[in-house]
Amino acid sequence: MWRNANSEAWLNTWWQSRDTGYHDHQGSCVGVHVIEGAAWQEGLPVGGPRRTRRYGPGESFSFPGSGVHRMDHDAGAVTIHVYSPPIEAIGHYEIVDGELHRTAGPPDKGSPASPRLLDALNSIGR
Repeated sequence: MWRNANSEAWLNTWWQSRDTGYHDHQGSCVGVHVIEGAAWQEGLPVGGPRRTRRYGPGESFSFPGSGVHRMDHDAGAVTIHVYSPPIEAIGHYEIVDGELHRTAGPPDKGSPASPRLLDALNSIGR
C-alpha cells in the first residue's frame, strides 16, 4: 500500500488457511488490522502455556520488533500489516536435530510452518 523511510503497509489476502510458522521481523514492529475473516496470533512461549488469540473483522493488534510469533488465517481473510521500520527480512524458526534454528528469508516470501516446533510446544505439560 505504501513504503517510506519510517513504515510500510501491506494488504494481505489469504485465499487459503495459512499458518505462518514462528518468525521474527528482524527488528520491525508490526500492527495488524483484520478487515475480513479471522486471524490468530501467538508469541513463542518459553516456560509457560501457549497463548493464542483470535482477531475478527475490525480488530487490531501489534507485536514488538524484538519478538517471535506465528499467525494463522482463515481462508478468505483480509488483513492490513503495517511495519515500522519497513521490513527488510524475516527470520523463520524450526527445530533441527533437536535444536532451535533461525533461517533468514526475504520479507515478500511466505514463511514456512514450524511443525516440529509446534509439536515440541504441544508436548510440554503432557
